[in-house]
Amino acid sequence: MAAPDHPFAGEIACVDLETTGGHAVHNRVIEAAVVVLSGGRVVEEYSTLVNPGTRIPYAIQQFTGINEAMVADAPPFADIAGELLSRLDSRLFVAHNVRFDYGFLRSEYRRLGIRFRAPLLCTVRLSRALTPEVRGHNLDAVMARYGIGCDARHRALGDARVLADFLRIAVERFPALELARIVERLRAVPRLPAGLDPSIADELPEAPGVYLIYGENDVLLHVGKAKNLATRALSHFGEPRTPRERELQALARRIEWIETAGEFGALVTEARCIKERKPLLNRRRRETAEYWTIRLGDEPAGPRAIIGPFDPADDAREAFGMFRRSGDGERALEGIAREYHLCLKRLGIERGEGSCIGYQHGRCRGACVGAESPVLHALRVRLALSGLKRRDWPFPGRIGIRERDWRGLEEIHVFDRWSHLGVVTSGIELSEFEGHPRIFDPDVYRILTGYLDRPIAGAELLRLDGNCPP
Repeated sequence: MAAPDHPFAGEIACVDLETTGGHAVHNRVIEAAVVVLSGGRVVEEYSTLVNPGTRIPYAIQQFTGINEAMVADAPPFADIAGELLSRLDSRLFVAHNVRFDYGFLRSEYRRLGIRFRAPLLCTVRLSRALTPEVRGHNLDAVMARYGIGCDARHRALGDARVLADFLRIAVERFPALELARIVERLRAVPRLPAGLDPSIADELPEAPGVYLIYGENDVLLHVGKAKNLATRALSHFGEPRTPRERELQALARRIEWIETAGEFGALVTEARCIKERKPLLNRRRRETAEYWTIRLGDEPAGPRAIIGPFDPADDAREAFGMFRRSGDGERALEGIAREYHLCLKRLGIERGEGSCIGYQHGRCRGACVGAESPVLHALRVRLALSGLKRRDWPFPGRIGIRERDWRGLEEIHVFDRWSHLGVVTSGIELSEFEGHPRIFDPDVYRILTGYLDRPIAGAELLRLDGNCPP
């Protein structure tokens, strides 16, 4: 299909909402604004506060400047639904992180028994497509990049006006044909299997988080993490690349999701969901122990290595490594034996009489034939395996990993001695985690040590002292 001569020749609704939280199903709209463009020019502006019928969290009040007194006499969404719909109907729906605003409006209209649908354009994705070489595409970054002013940032009408200015500047600065092709590509609607409600393509947010794919009778099939929920979750429904993906496409009936403030939160939430919910098709699901470890016996002739299920209660000094499969532990042990010239027979890897194969090829110092004492070999075994030991907790107390989402709202994941205690958000204080059981979780350990070795952009380490983060 050929791209149009002008990407914004038709009528456009630049939309921004303020809400009581980040989940369209559970939270509500507290302010809505639409700036209508026709032929690239502003022809109408509309804005209203909305009474959500529920409390506004303190963090949202601080972020938006909208408090409960301001919305006390405002109309509920049902009273402004018609006015708002008249400004959205038959127009291209444009928003920054469009699936957030669109998902909220679809939920609000669904409560009224109204099915709302519209063609979409996300200005976050548009910004990335126009300037892929630069970092930062939140609204503040876009405003700074293009010199766009805003007299009411984080209020619905102020932010909607910024979007209208951005579209105008894009038309002025970028070749019309190139811009039209980009807009056409961004507006493309993915094809989904017959069993899945096609409206899910409109509702999934352009945000990090975890998605859950369900089959018939609400059987949980798959859990996955995503930097972008919309693109990652829908990527399972293109041309199938594996038999597992083909099976997932055939069985999928609905998708749920949990938004997180960032990528680190998505990793932790995914691990928790897989462990608690045991999705049918996840690769990491195992009917046997989830992890395996290496332990050493105390035989007089030298310690034999035993590979068995990992137990969180194990003494960290006597358990070496955490492996998804017993075979992974065996291969790791054989590799260490080769590297450090350990005896495969004394370790219990080889059976039979005489020397081990390693000794015959100069890769064993002779513990199997008495050329090396059992005491010295045992010492070298422990030194060779020491790199697999579980790390000591490197902090004096609790820590937090803080992330902020695209709106500036934050989550702090709290840890103590490799245990994930919970998430601090608005209305939740650190004191609520006092007495929380410290349970060692190998998945959380891997995620957290991975972060400490290579921090994730946007995730900040906090030393937590007392009941409040610094």
